[in-house]
Amino acid sequence: MLMPDFLRGYWFLTWTGLIANIVALPFIAIVVSSGPPLKVANMSVAISLAWPAAIVGIVAASGLIAERKWGIILTIVALSMTLSGTLPYGLVRLVREKDIIGLGGLSLLIATLNLLALIYWCRPGHRRRKIRL
Repeated sequence: MLMPDFLRGYWFLTWTGLIANIVALPFIAIVVSSGPPLKVANMSVAISLAWPAAIVGIVAASGLIAERKWGIILTIVALSMTLSGTLPYGLVRLVREKDIIGLGGLSLLIATLNLLALIYWCRPGHRRRKIRL
């Protein structure tokens, strides 16, 4: 498989996304079971957004591995879902709990990495690439 120069990182980010989303599922369960101080917030964010985003991310990475165009679209959706959950959650943890080293800082780091990945996958070169529908 020969890829043009402008699509460097496709396979690395695809496999990184698949592994990260698989690892995220049990990690989310650990965060939910962490207890107070934000138990209700942890549970509502995990059930309504974190687990669905991880599942969509696994399906998206599978589509990218199969080189399907819908994999790119689904990747953008999964990254957007993750970004919409981790950024506000990280900011609330940072302001309320002052834990830049704990979950607040980790959430902001994940949000930053997801934003960079979102910028990569939104590049027009991915839509012009000759892959199967």
